[in-house]
Amino acid sequence: MGLSENSTRTKVNVSSEIGRLNAVLLHRPGPEIECMTPATAAEALYSDILNKGIVDDEYRYFCGVFEKVTKVYYVVDILEHLLEDDDLCNSLVTQSCKAEEADYLVDDLMVMPIKDIAKALIEGFRYREGKDPERYAARRYVLRPLYNLFFTRDASSSVYDRVLINSMSFDVRKRENLIYKAIFKHYFKCEIMNAQDWNHAAHTEGGDVQIGRPDLLCIGQGIRTDAKGIEFLAHTFKEKPKFNIIVQQLPHHPESFIHLDMVYTFLDRDRCMIYEPMLRKTAEFAGKATTLIEIDNGKVKYHDCKDMLQALKRVGLDMEPVFCGGEDLWMQQREQWHSGANFFAMAPGKVIGYRRNSHTIEALDKAGFSVLKAEDVAEGRVSIDDYKRCVVTFAASELPRAGGGARCMTMPINRCEL
Repeated sequence: MGLSENSTRTKVNVSSEIGRLNAVLLHRPGPEIECMTPATAAEALYSDILNKGIVDDEYRYFCGVFEKVTKVYYVVDILEHLLEDDDLCNSLVTQSCKAEEADYLVDDLMVMPIKDIAKALIEGFRYREGKDPERYAARRYVLRPLYNLFFTRDASSSVYDRVLINSMSFDVRKRENLIYKAIFKHYFKCEIMNAQDWNHAAHTEGGDVQIGRPDLLCIGQGIRTDAKGIEFLAHTFKEKPKFNIIVQQLPHHPESFIHLDMVYTFLDRDRCMIYEPMLRKTAEFAGKATTLIEIDNGKVKYHDCKDMLQALKRVGLDMEPVFCGGEDLWMQQREQWHSGANFFAMAPGKVIGYRRNSHTIEALDKAGFSVLKAEDVAEGRVSIDDYKRCVVTFAASELPRAGGGARCMTMPINRCEL
């Protein structure tokens, strides 16, 4: 969509995971997703290399659904708009080059057209003969591509009327923060916060941050979000009269458990998608704690809970689970690996996720969610408004190889209050 004037730009306000979506931030995967080899895929945090031609087809219907049901902002459009400001452009380019220890590149980038600067910041800037040939011979890029930028959820998170600029745990993703900080500070002009401004050792990522209610956050603690990051969130909201944080410990291995939203997502006011071994505390989840942090006017209490559902019930949310992968343990493991629990709600009871996870979709069907195809929604043949509950499925064979699903690829800007 075209960029709007300041007076009509969407105001950041997200107080739940399921309120009707008014605006979302997306990024179409570009050439950056093919700027890796099998040897460098792990460094890029991918489980495999992708075929962009297939990704383009898959993502077309994914974003097409959102363009049909809500206002969509795209990262590249906003970035190019911001780069028109000379001071902001210089600042963003300088910080990006400094982050890669390539300060000498600033002058070269600043004389390029705006579109090419934006392209370099996202798709990377290839090494040219001259500076540090030994350093760049192996990795090819002076500015590394932002391979994971289309996971718009991770580096920034709408938390009520503010945006959490997340302190990423891996160096390959840290430059994403610079772009999102500029977008939310200078385009959406909202208040931003960052755990590392409070404590350098604190880490948070958006896949671990879920908004249960105006007085409730659900947080995953694992390889990406650490105890210090959670302490920062507790500190941020400690003066509220009543506030709760449910913390679920996650395994550090395998990589499919990187975030809470890979094993738990909200579907409706009383329904959730959950990976059953986490609920039962079996296999990799044996011994992983579920903790309720209760905050009351600066006083903090900690309560051990049996599991996520018990913790939610304790704060007044009685959730009925739908199991990722259905009832069969083997199917649960297979489909969780390809983001089978990673759903995004466009409205209460109206969610979107990967079609490939057929046992999960079947479980949703049995739970009363009408199964729709993204192609039909995107092309206007079907409307989600005609259903009380529905799951919009989109075909994906390549996208899941990058290690995320529908919630990972969406950054909600504004939702209606429940």
